[in-house]
Amino acid sequence: MASRRQFRYSRLADDENDDCDDGTTRNDPRFDYAPKSYDKIPWKSIFLALFLLLVGCLLLLLASFIFTGHMAGELSQAYSLLGLGVLAFLPGFYETRIAYYSWKGAQGYNFASIPDY
Repeated sequence: MASRRQFRYSRLADDENDDCDDGTTRNDPRFDYAPKSYDKIPWKSIFLALFLLLVGCLLLLLASFIFTGHMAGELSQAYSLLGLGVLAFLPGFYETRIAYYSWKGAQGYNFASIPDY
């Protein structure tokens, strides 16, 4: 039969917590770092995002024309254009949205969120 371990556990000291006595939290200097990359605008990435957005919109528009019959083409071509349009539109829209909100100065958005090439 296994014996029970006789460990006495104790509570950690209160200074381990980030809460102060008045209910506020201490400022941790590790999170105060603001690198210069926040200020740098990744122009190549923004132009690539705009290009992907425009190509995606064009491909989706062409797919919708084929689906509705305003343009000649087979249904398989429409599905192919639709798939390519979605694959181009989504990342282009995402990166363009981040760039726009960063430019406007919205809280939580900065140019460092966009990869630089």
